[in-house]
Amino acid sequence: MSALRLAVIIGSNREGRFGPTVADWFAEQARQFDGLDVDVVDLAGIPLPTAIDFGAAPDPHVAELGERLDSADAYVVITPEYNHSFPAPLKNAIDLYRAEWRAKPVGFVSYGGMGGGLRAVEQLRLVFAELHAMTVRDSVSFHNAWDRFDDSGRPVDEACNGAAKGMLNQLTWWARALRNAKTADPYDV
Repeated sequence: MSALRLAVIIGSNREGRFGPTVADWFAEQARQFDGLDVDVVDLAGIPLPTAIDFGAAPDPHVAELGERLDSADAYVVITPEYNHSFPAPLKNAIDLYRAEWRAKPVGFVSYGGMGGGLRAVEQLRLVFAELHAMTVRDSVSFHNAWDRFDDSGRPVDEACNGAAKGMLNQLTWWARALRNAKTADPYDV
């Protein structure tokens, strides 16, 4: 069976953000997981428009990201929690696409202060349900994330590696099941 393509999406674009530290750790975990081809999508490096003129030629950045998302079998969203929610650039990136998300699984790695980004994840589950994506139950959360990684970007508590593996087990099961189902019977909404 061919490898599953996993898009790891860094949802924050703020100056001084912590997202790349979390994403680097998670991408390393995913690359060690058998049968995954990992594509890290950093929204800070993609100048997506916030308004679309549907009569104009497609924006090249929108088209390029659309191809990357469409080729993915599964997604993991790396998100902070800002004011009890997820970042606006992440919502913009999600809303620019529809079919690319359909009938594919989504996992979450969140980080933040005391809440660890869990309120952002709960809201993202609602958004992805509307897009016909399937969110997996287990997620990885870093409460007070800045204290959970050392100066080299490695977690100070290795238990998070087990949480990542558990989430990746669910994500890859769903990715294979949905890929096989869509091959046998294309998903149509």
